[in-house]
Amino acid sequence: MSSQDEQVEQRRANLAELARLGVEVYPRTFDRRDAISDLVARHGERTHDELEADRTETATAGRILAIRSFGKANFLVLSDGRAKIQVYIRQDSIPALDFTIFKLLDFGDWVGVEGRLFRTKTNELTIWASRLHFLSKCLLPLPEKWHGLTDVETRYRQRYLDLIVNPDSRRVFETRSRVVAAIREFMTARGYLEVETPMMQPIAGGAIARPFTTHHNTLDMDLFLRIAPELYLKRLTVGGMEKVFEINRNFRNEGISTQHNPEFTMMEFYEAYADYQALMTMTEVLISSVARQAIGTDQITFGDHAISLAPPFTRLSLRAAAREAASRRLAREVTDADLRQRDTAADLARLLGLDVAAGHGAGKITTDIFEALCEDRLVQPTFVYDFPTEVSPLSKQKPDDPDTVERFELYIGGFEVANAFSELNDPAEQRRRFEAQLKDRALGDLEAHQMDDDYIRALEYGLPPTGGEGVGIDRLVMLLTNRPSIRDVILFPLMRTRD
Repeated sequence: MSSQDEQVEQRRANLAELARLGVEVYPRTFDRRDAISDLVARHGERTHDELEADRTETATAGRILAIRSFGKANFLVLSDGRAKIQVYIRQDSIPALDFTIFKLLDFGDWVGVEGRLFRTKTNELTIWASRLHFLSKCLLPLPEKWHGLTDVETRYRQRYLDLIVNPDSRRVFETRSRVVAAIREFMTARGYLEVETPMMQPIAGGAIARPFTTHHNTLDMDLFLRIAPELYLKRLTVGGMEKVFEINRNFRNEGISTQHNPEFTMMEFYEAYADYQALMTMTEVLISSVARQAIGTDQITFGDHAISLAPPFTRLSLRAAAREAASRRLAREVTDADLRQRDTAADLARLLGLDVAAGHGAGKITTDIFEALCEDRLVQPTFVYDFPTEVSPLSKQKPDDPDTVERFELYIGGFEVANAFSELNDPAEQRRRFEAQLKDRALGDLEAHQMDDDYIRALEYGLPPTGGEGVGIDRLVMLLTNRPSIRDVILFPLMRTRD
């Protein structure tokens, strides 16, 4: 029998003995008057004399992180996940059954304690216990070094264990919660209405991505988990909701990386009478404000980089960025015309070591060059704007350049954080774009957009000039918590199943 098996057997025996003694081993409630973190916050700086004068009584609860015995002096260390406190146990200070319970406790168990606060001779804030209540048994041993679970895969697969033993992990997800709350507050303060749109859709629309499929038995119809809420939110703008936003879960049947999880969270919003230029200005304020509210500053560290999230952000056109990067790499001048012709763009891509698919036009090839040469260099906040029409089927073209659309992506830390358009509101042009996507789909592009006749019908009722944007919440939290992987900021990331 392994050491772990022996520990499990002993813990189960201790639980059985508690039950034999008549202890309710899975009680329904406990009257906790104070959280451990609140006790530490209120009394952590008080002196021995102050505590003795007040004789502050408390009832608290937490998980056992340490058990120590020194003759008649016994100690527990309890945690509520945010803070720790020591508990002093004397056999002559608590009922006989409570002391028996203490003897049957294991590292990781949950207990409730009643008693008064004091300071030990080593000046540690401590509860002198008058009662001890058993709340739950930890049947599986925690890692021996409770303060550090370093196996990354275990942390992702068993997030509950990660949260128990890694306080920093809990702080990441508390920050994430503050980020979401700050975004919601920012948007509602500016007159945006929060809405909910379908997560199961008959047509996977609103982005260029491969969807997950499911089937509704009663209706006998295939459905897709949404890849974006965009087309439904714009339907609402058609209906007269001038400012709408949704904090939404999206699902894309694509690869997994440090920046990609098949299930992810975005905030997407639409504003009538705005264009992509207006949204750039708003986004600068949004990112900076959310950072200050969530972590107290807009000056952050991400990896080895110090990053300022204070406006204004750098602005850079996509073709200019791709052209300059290609020129540096190839040590010769690359012109804008080179990137607008399919054959010359394809030749450049091959010289740069990039694969060129048969169905890709100059716009897609130029975007591939930009992504390969530029993305990871954009560490400080940078708006990359004016994308090729070919890769932006839902964006409005520039009036003097039909090959270019009014779109930007915001890059921070070397990856995309936000994506925005001046929305295409010409139903005839939208149908033409969808038809072009269908041709790409017929050539094998599984991410190409499908035809959505109802969305075109909605546009025929009239969509006013509108700006729309999606902000990646997972990636924003990565930046604000200095976490290198998206799995670090998603409580339960998708993992390959184990036997």
